[in-house]
Amino acid sequence: MGQRIHFVVDPQGWCCMGLIVFVWLYNTIFIPKVILFPHYEEGNISVVAVLCYYFCSLFCIASLFRASVADPGKLPENPKIPITERERWELCYKCNLMRPKRSHHCSRCGHCVRRMDHHCPWINNCVGEDNHWLFLQLCFYTQILSSYTLILDFCHYYYFLPLKKENWDVFVFRHELALLRISAFMGLIILGGISRLFYTQLMGIFTDTTSIEKMSNCCEDISRPRKPWQQTFSEVFGTHWKILWFIPFRQRQPLRVPYQFANHV
Repeated sequence: MGQRIHFVVDPQGWCCMGLIVFVWLYNTIFIPKVILFPHYEEGNISVVAVLCYYFCSLFCIASLFRASVADPGKLPENPKIPITERERWELCYKCNLMRPKRSHHCSRCGHCVRRMDHHCPWINNCVGEDNHWLFLQLCFYTQILSSYTLILDFCHYYYFLPLKKENWDVFVFRHELALLRISAFMGLIILGGISRLFYTQLMGIFTDTTSIEKMSNCCEDISRPRKPWQQTFSEVFGTHWKILWFIPFRQRQPLRVPYQFANHV
């Protein structure tokens, strides 16, 4: 079953996402041209380092676009509620529609989302049951790409041999120091912010609570069995195969939840 396209009309979200795309384009264009390709041509680095950088960049932008246009779990206007699951549904007092428990109404998007974690302006979309795994991949690959970029910036000046530059009239070489300082500054800002967000997301999956539930403290009085971490991660990513948790080019399929946990999912 293909994943539905979900597009949010929000100028603020477009600006935030455009800023992320700009940072990605900046590093994808200038870092290889200033560092990777010249040092590869002079034998300072191998082709593996170049390919790894582009793979990280590809996985990062793929998870960004997929998380931004994927349906996070929007509930239909007239949902069909199975008789056996009616006790696990409740009425939303904002849109006056029935929804499963642990759903939340997003005021920015104007509808309810299954197991909504939060609305993220950086992807211009909600993070919910159906795209949470893509958001985690985005955080993961953004950290790798930012760290890789910072390492290359550092090695270019303090570890690699000096380049035998012949094209001093080229823009990137004439403004090399300024370009790499901008790259390092953006890398530090993004790495710091994303690392904190990624840690928060991981802790939420380990404890099987969303960001909204943590802020509202609605799960403190719920007595539910603690799931193994493999189970909670498998439910988010839609597969027990851990290698597939890192691949954004696939379709997520909801897992069958064991009976003892069914009342709390």
